[in-house]
Amino acid sequence: MKKIFHSFRFLIIMAIAFTVARCNEETKAITQPVADNAITVKLQPVTDTTYAPVLRYSGAIASNSEATLSFKTGGIISRIYVKEGDHVLRGQILATLDMTEINAQVQQAAQGAEKAERDAKRVKNLYNDTVATLEQLQNATTQQQISSEGLRIARFNQQYAQIRATENGTILKKIMNEGELAAPGAPVFFVNGNAGSDWVIRFGVSDKDWAVLRLGNKAEVSLDAYPHQPFTGIVSKIAEGADAANGTYEIEVKVLPNGVRFATGLFGVVQLQPSTLQRVTLIPIEALAEADGKSGFVYTVGKDQRTVQRHAVSIAFLEKDKVAIVKGLDNVQQVITDGVGYLTEKSVVNVIK
Repeated sequence: MKKIFHSFRFLIIMAIAFTVARCNEETKAITQPVADNAITVKLQPVTDTTYAPVLRYSGAIASNSEATLSFKTGGIISRIYVKEGDHVLRGQILATLDMTEINAQVQQAAQGAEKAERDAKRVKNLYNDTVATLEQLQNATTQQQISSEGLRIARFNQQYAQIRATENGTILKKIMNEGELAAPGAPVFFVNGNAGSDWVIRFGVSDKDWAVLRLGNKAEVSLDAYPHQPFTGIVSKIAEGADAANGTYEIEVKVLPNGVRFATGLFGVVQLQPSTLQRVTLIPIEALAEADGKSGFVYTVGKDQRTVQRHAVSIAFLEKDKVAIVKGLDNVQQVITDGVGYLTEKSVVNVIK
């Protein structure tokens, strides 16, 4: 009987022990997932600083004294004295029109002016003898003045029936040839002045970059023609209105050749250093969870040190292992770096130091 009793008690003890073990396992099963699903992360501090953004644009070298030359009056081109690529001096004759018609117009105007002058004198004498009226004298005087101005116009057109170089430079393009009929103002030559220090690069910038640029800001210019020789530039003009075609603001940078030979059309890259400072927040590049152009996302740990917050940020620039943020991290002291690639807005984290 005692053996049966002891065996029964042993079975009860084993059953109780088994039940307690099962309860412990279920308790662990309930509480363990929270610990198992926690993502281990590390935090890094952020720093606030100021910087002047470096702006990069490209364009082509041009002369500040480029000119499209044409005849003032129309006519048949009689002679062209230069060809493309020729170097010309200021005042040099480049082309002339056939002067037959123009000279005839000058002679016609001169004879008309002489006749008007004789008529005015005759009427004045008759008026002094009280034969002609005051009205006749005034009409004759007016006609004389009109004829005189007509002669001046004809002589002016005669003077500009030839094209002269406005600056020392190079003939880049000869658009018309001898024997062609040139309309008044029709382009005949495209001339590039080469005074030596009037080379510029023009390009359009966005409204945000326009707002931080100032006259006199320094620039560094790199030309494909001289890959290992940087050139100094200065912002010389800033447009006060946007281009209607593309909405950008034209900037002109004066480039100093420093004795190097420049030519119109040389391709260059301009790096501008504005004087206006901007406030940014620097974070490790590992903290950037996502990025698309100038926008991205960063995660921070909540006050409970278990949950996370997702912040949309605006990126200013990348520099080595740092990212400059201009918007989205106000009053943030630390950001998540290690483990950020596994996070979502519902993630639970385990912060380690």
